[in-house]
Amino acid sequence: MPKKTEVPASFETALVELEQIVTRLESGDLALDEALNEFERGVQLARQGQVKLQQAEQRVQILLNDSEDAPLKPFTPDNE
Repeated sequence: MPKKTEVPASFETALVELEQIVTRLESGDLALDEALNEFERGVQLARQGQVKLQQAEQRVQILLNDSEDAPLKPFTPDNE
Protein backbone atom coordinates (compact mmCIF):
# COMPACT_ATOMS: atom_id res chain seq x y z
CA MET A 1 0.00 0.00 0.00
CA PRO A 2 1.49 3.40 -0.99
CA LYS A 3 2.27 5.94 1.69
CA LYS A 4 -0.08 8.88 2.09
CA THR A 5 1.79 11.91 0.82
CA GLU A 6 1.52 14.89 3.10
CA VAL A 7 2.54 18.43 2.35
CA PRO A 8 5.27 19.46 4.84
CA ALA A 9 4.44 22.26 7.23
CA SER A 10 7.19 24.49 5.85
CA PHE A 11 9.88 24.75 3.22
CA GLU A 12 12.50 24.00 5.87
CA THR A 13 10.69 20.84 7.00
CA ALA A 14 10.48 19.65 3.40
CA LEU A 15 14.17 20.34 2.90
CA VAL A 16 15.12 18.31 5.99
CA GLU A 17 12.97 15.40 4.83
CA LEU A 18 14.49 15.60 1.36
CA GLU A 19 18.00 15.52 2.81
CA GLN A 20 17.08 12.43 4.85
CA ILE A 21 15.74 10.72 1.74
CA VAL A 22 18.94 11.47 -0.15
CA THR A 23 21.00 10.00 2.69
CA ARG A 24 18.90 6.81 2.72
CA LEU A 25 19.12 6.46 -1.06
CA GLU A 26 22.88 7.06 -1.08
CA SER A 27 23.39 4.39 1.57
CA GLY A 28 22.39 1.70 -0.92
CA ASP A 29 20.75 -0.34 1.85
CA LEU A 30 17.17 -0.02 0.59
CA ALA A 31 15.33 -2.68 -1.37
CA LEU A 32 14.33 -1.64 -4.88
CA ASP A 33 10.68 -0.98 -4.00
CA GLU A 34 11.67 1.07 -0.96
CA ALA A 35 14.20 3.03 -3.00
CA LEU A 36 11.60 3.79 -5.67
CA ASN A 37 9.11 4.95 -3.03
CA GLU A 38 11.74 7.17 -1.43
CA PHE A 39 12.74 8.56 -4.83
CA GLU A 40 9.11 9.32 -5.65
CA ARG A 41 8.66 11.13 -2.34
CA GLY A 42 11.87 13.05 -2.97
CA VAL A 43 10.62 14.22 -6.36
CA GLN A 44 7.36 15.37 -4.76
CA LEU A 45 9.23 17.28 -2.07
CA ALA A 46 11.56 18.88 -4.61
CA ARG A 47 8.62 20.04 -6.70
CA GLN A 48 6.80 21.42 -3.65
CA GLY A 49 9.96 23.26 -2.62
CA GLN A 50 10.37 24.71 -6.07
CA VAL A 51 6.78 26.02 -5.98
CA LYS A 52 7.33 27.58 -2.55
CA LEU A 53 10.52 29.29 -3.75
CA GLN A 54 8.75 30.65 -6.83
CA GLN A 55 5.95 31.99 -4.64
CA ALA A 56 8.46 33.67 -2.34
CA GLU A 57 10.24 35.22 -5.31
CA GLN A 58 6.94 36.58 -6.64
CA ARG A 59 6.12 38.12 -3.26
CA VAL A 60 9.53 39.81 -3.13
CA GLN A 61 9.09 41.15 -6.66
CA ILE A 62 5.64 42.53 -5.79
CA LEU A 63 7.03 44.23 -2.70
CA LEU A 64 9.96 45.72 -4.61
CA ASN A 65 7.75 46.85 -7.50
CA ASP A 66 5.82 48.99 -5.03
CA SER A 67 9.00 50.89 -4.21
CA GLU A 68 10.69 53.01 -6.85
CA ASP A 69 13.74 53.35 -4.58
CA ALA A 70 14.49 49.62 -4.78
CA PRO A 71 14.97 48.58 -8.41
CA LEU A 72 15.18 44.86 -9.16
CA LYS A 73 18.57 43.48 -10.12
CA PRO A 74 19.90 39.92 -10.44
CA PHE A 75 21.23 38.34 -7.25
CA THR A 76 24.98 37.75 -7.19
CA PRO A 77 26.50 36.18 -4.08
CA ASP A 78 29.34 38.13 -2.48
CA ASN A 79 31.73 35.18 -2.69
CA GLU A 80 31.64 34.92 -6.49
